[in-house]
Amino acid sequence: MTNPVTVEVTRGLLVESRHRGAVAVVDGDGKLVFSLGDVEAAVFPRSSCKAMQALPLVESGAADAYGFGDKELALACASHNGEEEHVALARSMLSRAGRDAQALECGAHWSMSQKILIQQARMLDAPTALHNNCSGKHAGFICACCHQDLDPKGYVGYQHPLQVEIRAAMESLTGTVIGADSCGTDGCSIPTYAVPLRSLAHGFAKMATGTGLDPLRAKASRRLIEACMAEPFYVAGSGRACTALMQIAPGRIFCKTGAEGVFCAAIPEKGIAIALKCEDGMTRAAEAMVAATLARFFETESEVHAALIAYAATPMRNWNGIHVGDVRVTSAFAG
Repeated sequence: MTNPVTVEVTRGLLVESRHRGAVAVVDGDGKLVFSLGDVEAAVFPRSSCKAMQALPLVESGAADAYGFGDKELALACASHNGEEEHVALARSMLSRAGRDAQALECGAHWSMSQKILIQQARMLDAPTALHNNCSGKHAGFICACCHQDLDPKGYVGYQHPLQVEIRAAMESLTGTVIGADSCGTDGCSIPTYAVPLRSLAHGFAKMATGTGLDPLRAKASRRLIEACMAEPFYVAGSGRACTALMQIAPGRIFCKTGAEGVFCAAIPEKGIAIALKCEDGMTRAAEAMVAATLARFFETESEVHAALIAYAATPMRNWNGIHVGDVRVTSAFAG
C-alpha cells in the first residue's frame, strides 16, 4: 500500500514539498477508529514509547521508594531540551538511588533546541550525559535497577534484566512478538523494537484506558500518562510540540514524539490513542499530522479544535520575518 500525501509545504502559491505518512487511531479494544495509509507496516517507535519503557520504574515500586512525583515520572518519559530544570531533576533522581551522572549510559550531546544550545555553549565547556534528551528515562532505568537489586551496569544491553522487563511489557501492550530480528539500537543506545503502527496505537490505548491490563499495570499506566499530562514541560520543554499540544487541553491530551517522524498520543477521556509515522522521517510533517489527528476528536470544542488546527498549519518565515509559505496537512485528514 502506498501511503497518502499527508502534509504539503508551500512557497508562494506553489507546493514545494510533500510528505507521505500513515496514521492509526485505535480504542482500548483494538478497534481502528481512523486510519490513513499502511497501519500494519512495522515502525520503530523510537522515543515515542518512553511511557511504556517507564513501566518497570513504577511497577517495581521504585518510583514510590524514591519519592517520585509527577515531575520525575514525566521526565522518565521525556525527550527533553536539556534545560536547567531538566538537568537538575535528572541529577536529583539519580542521587535518590545513590548514583550520579557517571552511571548514565546514554551518551552526551548538546541540546537539539538552538536557543537552549546557545545558552549551554555560553555556560558549559561540553555537555554531560545529564544534558542528553533521554537522561530522565535513563535515570529512571537506573533507579528501577537499584530498587530491584539489579546491577545497573550495562542496563542498555539487550540481555540486561531491565531490558528483558521492558521487552515483555511492550510485547504485552502491543500484542506483538518482538525480539532480536525486530530490534535496532536507539540514539541513546537502548534497544528499540519495530512493531506495526496499529499495534503501537493499541498499546497506548490500553495504557490510557486500562482495557485488558491487570490492575498493577493499569494503575502504573494511568499514573505515567497522567504525570506527563500534568507536567508537560518535563516531557519536552520550551518551544516543543509535545509540551505545546498537551498545554492546549491541560490534563486531557497525552503526546510524545519519537525520532524519524513518529508520534504517539492519547485522549484518555475518549478512550483512544494515536500512532503515526511520517514516511520520510521529517518532524515538521509529523507534528502537523498529530495536531490534525487530535483535532478530529475535539470538533465540538471550538477553542481546543481551533488551537489544534492552527498547529497543523504552521507558517514559515525567513530570517527577515517574511511569511514565505506554510506547512499544512492535506485533504487526507478531511475524511
